[in-house]
Amino acid sequence: ATLTTTTVLAQSKLLESVKNNPDKATYFCEKFQELNAQDLSAGSKESIQTISQQENISNIDAEILSMYIRGLYCPEVF
Repeated sequence: ATLTTTTVLAQSKLLESVKNNPDKATYFCEKFQELNAQDLSAGSKESIQTISQQENISNIDAEILSMYIRGLYCPEVF
């Protein structure tokens, strides 16, 4: 149970970091649009790995962050 609680708290802080810094969401939305222009999905393996490296987070957290940003800030991207 502790691991799950820790994971949920970490993910919550991750999402709060975007919520409290809309410029971060704007930055990623622009990157997602660039990927889409190349016919690449914002949820692609390459995109997730890039987010993971830039934010120094796991691929799973990067995928969650990507879905959160796309859902709230740029739902038009794929």
